[in-house]
Amino acid sequence: MAQARELFPLFDPTWVAHDDGAIVVIDKPAGIPVQAHDDERRDDLVFRAEKYFEGKHFAVHQRLDRDTSGLVLFVTGGADANRTIARQFETRTLEKGYLAVVDRWDHPDRITIDSPLVEDEGAHGGRMRVATKHDKKGQKAVSHVRVVRRSELGDRVLVHVTLETGRTHQARVHLASVGAPIVGDRSYGSAPSLRLMLHAASLAFTDVAGRSVRIDSPAPIEFDAALDERDTDAVYDDKVLLQRAIERSLFARAFLAWSAEPRQTTAFRVVNEAGDGLQKLAVDHYGGYAVAQFYEDDSTWTEERRGRVIAALDRAGFVGVYTKRRPKQASVIVDATAAGLAPSTPAAGDAHPSDFAVLEEGMILPVRLGDGLSTGIFLDQRANRLRVRGLASGGSVLNLFAYTSGFSLAASIGGAWRTISVDASAGALQRGEEMFTANERLGAADDQFVVGDVFSLLPELKRRFGLFDVIVLDPPSFATTKTSRFSAASDYGKLVAQVLPLLRNGGRLLASTNHRGITPDRFRSLVRKGAELAERNVAQLKDLPDPIDYPTAPGEFGHLKAVLLTLARDGAS
Repeated sequence: MAQARELFPLFDPTWVAHDDGAIVVIDKPAGIPVQAHDDERRDDLVFRAEKYFEGKHFAVHQRLDRDTSGLVLFVTGGADANRTIARQFETRTLEKGYLAVVDRWDHPDRITIDSPLVEDEGAHGGRMRVATKHDKKGQKAVSHVRVVRRSELGDRVLVHVTLETGRTHQARVHLASVGAPIVGDRSYGSAPSLRLMLHAASLAFTDVAGRSVRIDSPAPIEFDAALDERDTDAVYDDKVLLQRAIERSLFARAFLAWSAEPRQTTAFRVVNEAGDGLQKLAVDHYGGYAVAQFYEDDSTWTEERRGRVIAALDRAGFVGVYTKRRPKQASVIVDATAAGLAPSTPAAGDAHPSDFAVLEEGMILPVRLGDGLSTGIFLDQRANRLRVRGLASGGSVLNLFAYTSGFSLAASIGGAWRTISVDASAGALQRGEEMFTANERLGAADDQFVVGDVFSLLPELKRRFGLFDVIVLDPPSFATTKTSRFSAASDYGKLVAQVLPLLRNGGRLLASTNHRGITPDRFRSLVRKGAELAERNVAQLKDLPDPIDYPTAPGEFGHLKAVLLTLARDGAS
């Protein structure tokens, strides 16, 4: 845990732009929300600042979107300071200025956008839109825009925006409404980028003593790259930009590294491709070590670019850096190590010890970072393993396509009286038994490991073990057996229909897939179709959220889709 906390700091003292004892202004990096919506997921700026300032209470008067960087004002000095700042927000005498890089600008160098805004009720994520004359809930919104600099290479322009009002997403919606969406703002019509190119650059206010205060924050270096259109995979050609992107992700994941007892976690995703502004790159953290995964295509990766990523992770402080190269047809690779795709030794730093293990919600998980394309645990299923742990008490749990039996271990720790793990790989199940042994669970209940083809074993499993209270179904996207071929996109519903006869009334099926071509809606439809084919009554079909350390770019869906199906109890419809 100590190693993880050194790698993932909560707060950087250089963020403090102003502190007079009553008012604190913090220059926030992109990727950190101002205030958390979930008390159990304290990754927000208020939590971090209160940890750093040890005991000060931070009253929130201003908010920035998670992906917007720049100046945020907090009150720490009690009632007088709160009244002083609240009055300035109410009378609009507190000035806020923003810098933004926009895709194009077909207007004079100075304009005012006076368009009321309203919540876009048909969209997700709090999206706003310009109100029409028929919208009764439209709120007045005024933005003053002036051009600061034009790109010498293309159509992009750096603009300064002064907000006369402070509506949700105001600068983003107003700029998009005049045909100049902010670069990286995929929610409002822009192309992908390193990040949302919006920065709170200035604040002007009066302090408690009546003095005028003005604070300015220069545009981050990413803005120059965006103006020059070096803001997608060209980041891998710029050592400074790349280091900044890595550091931004380290700060964003700090809440996981600082997880409290007993739910300690030392394995999670640090960089999730475009969701963290680094296309075709994923980086996972395992107890102080990094595993960099390069998703190969025809253009992104060269040896020089891979080398810069490895060097950036090494400079960030990881003990060792392992690499995996994932070609388009990774599913047909038999021996990734022999093919040179997953070297057994680190590309930088030290190798991990032979008895290396990480923690996940307090569970001990032995892993091998240089053993093929997989490490022994799929980190994206962490939250789902915790769910199974909560559902398993007193029940019988079947884990199909179990791999190293992480779900089974979670169920056993959660109090299941029986777990059955089924997988075609005897080696994977052997590693599962090692996980049970490491957690002192082997023999604690009726835990069995069955080697065989899931597709042909289902009838036998019902004869041998009867019905189950919880079933975990996480098949590969594609599979070929001696008797059949399976594709999640076309066959998942039929597989659900074969599995549900093993689930007792009132039982739960946790179904998931990482097939990137299946949308969440399509996956839910496949699972529902399976229940219909099996003629089982469904009490609830619940979509499970994306893992919190696997952010996606706006407008995209995560690679992991998961639903929790609950069958109706006896006699219910």
